[in-house]
Amino acid sequence: MHILFLPAAVLLVCGLLFLGAFLAVSPGKPEPFPDENGLPLEGSISEKIRIDINGVEQGMFIRSRDKTYPVLLYLHGGMPEYFLDKRYHAALEELFTVVWWEQRGSGISYSPDIPRQTMTTEQLISDTIELTNELRRRFGKDRIYLMGHSGGSFIGIQAAARAPGLYHAYLGMAQMSCQLRSECLAREYMIERFRENGNRSMAKKLEAAPVTMTGGIPAAYLAVRDKAMHSLGIGTTREMKSVITGIVLPSLLCRDYTLREKVHLWLGKIRSGVSMIWDDMLATDLAELVPELQLPVYFFEGIYDYTCSFTEAKSYFEKLKAPLKGFYIFAFSAHSPMFEESEKMRKILKEDVLAGVNKLADLKETVSEIHLLPGKAL
Repeated sequence: MHILFLPAAVLLVCGLLFLGAFLAVSPGKPEPFPDENGLPLEGSISEKIRIDINGVEQGMFIRSRDKTYPVLLYLHGGMPEYFLDKRYHAALEELFTVVWWEQRGSGISYSPDIPRQTMTTEQLISDTIELTNELRRRFGKDRIYLMGHSGGSFIGIQAAARAPGLYHAYLGMAQMSCQLRSECLAREYMIERFRENGNRSMAKKLEAAPVTMTGGIPAAYLAVRDKAMHSLGIGTTREMKSVITGIVLPSLLCRDYTLREKVHLWLGKIRSGVSMIWDDMLATDLAELVPELQLPVYFFEGIYDYTCSFTEAKSYFEKLKAPLKGFYIFAFSAHSPMFEESEKMRKILKEDVLAGVNKLADLKETVSEIHLLPGKAL
């Protein structure tokens, strides 16, 4: 009888050990920046907070080596990316007070009680502007910087167009433009590469799931999209070949989340899919919706990025009107130049963005006839 219970006992013990291990790496509190003596650095900030934004409690991490630095509000893409910064360490906190906001329904802002109908583009733009004003009040800033990555750039550039007077500049990393066209280009590229490297199985799966400007994106394409992109080095980063080892494991090992928050991180992702506003993204050409900005704009683009097409971002940049523009090419990056070529990114941020110039840009333009203020609504 005891022998029959042995496998169950072993499984129980293993399960408890597994749970204990994850609890041990999930204290859920960001560590302070240390000074030379290992004590919390005076004047720095490292916190996780939740505040009410348009009637919904939403969370964020705020980190800076000096909380008097300019404020940078970071808008993530399909899911929060704070845990990736713990792995790759872009070190933006050396230049900014960085606000890693986890938008409504995502990460530490996840709640099953948030009505699905509030997960709209308009609501996220409103949330962005509301949080911007809260940050301006808290840190005593007239303006802050706004950075959107991937799906976050879809919201960010619209918020910047809506309220340009709140921001020093808009920064788009892996900037979206016409995402449906981007997906068409990505599929064509992947089929060609898989044919070349002999992966006929993956090529056939993509061939059987046509993506077109008129027919849209079938579920069969989305089922293989991420795996295919990462295997070819055109996904999150150039070197990341697996979503499991590159994203899932780092999220579970990030000490700044509690175990409950880690579960919520993935529940939010499962609920939203590619993005909670994916249909809007596919139906929108930002070059038509946002043809001009009344503030400086900077695009940071990895040449291997097919998640949000490099060529589409370049085409959008060339059409976009703004008082100051800078387009920066990252020759060794895919979708996340900030993580992949962090030193180059910090140099650009320090010498161009914070100085309000575009001297280091690969493509640049100044349009003097567009005035910064007052801003015009879309």
